[in-house]
Amino acid sequence: MPSVHSSPFHQMENSALLSLLHSSTSKKKSKSSTGGLFRMFKLLPMLTSGCKMVALLGRPRKPLLTDRATTGTLFGYRKGRVSLAIQEDPHRMPIFVIELPMLTSAFHKEMTSDIVRIALESETKTHKKKVLEEFVWAVYFNGRKTGYSIRRINMTDDELHVMQLLRGVSMGAGVLPSPSEKDTGDGELTYIRARFERVVGSKDSEAWYMINPDGASGQELSIFFLRVH
Repeated sequence: MPSVHSSPFHQMENSALLSLLHSSTSKKKSKSSTGGLFRMFKLLPMLTSGCKMVALLGRPRKPLLTDRATTGTLFGYRKGRVSLAIQEDPHRMPIFVIELPMLTSAFHKEMTSDIVRIALESETKTHKKKVLEEFVWAVYFNGRKTGYSIRRINMTDDELHVMQLLRGVSMGAGVLPSPSEKDTGDGELTYIRARFERVVGSKDSEAWYMINPDGASGQELSIFFLRVH
């Protein structure tokens, strides 16, 4: 496999992608309800299986989203790895699912910072596929390479369980009931869900920016998909 650039933010030659990154860093910071969503992760160690955030959010009969905004969910067992699922509609199957090479506990620590950037780089040379259809990805968290991941074709039982529980939930963070009453030894199943704005820089680059519910700026979560030549 060809060598990977040391950081996806310092050696890019794609001008469209650079403009995507610039639009992310140029946003002003202020307090907002999205900041509260990030701060929820600081409370996760205090949450127990008896305090299910999904129960507090409720399970509405109708979806909370009234438009076609993209939904992104990051979830995983506390002692396991974190997964990313992207849905065009919370009531439909994800268009992109991948288990990232990072422990959920380490991801929680990353989420306490003001800016979180996740970059996925594909080294595939073909242009026949859309960038999200690639399989093998090098993964970076805030510019640090954490390893490689392969996009899933079929979801695991645990991933299907999470998607089913969060149907109709547009945003939130907390602890979900385990799919089994048996103790897996992996700790609690935690999640964060938010709406994302999709920005296409070119056929080889896309950026997904978390949308603040009140339109104000705040703490930032961005996900970048890049195809490196």
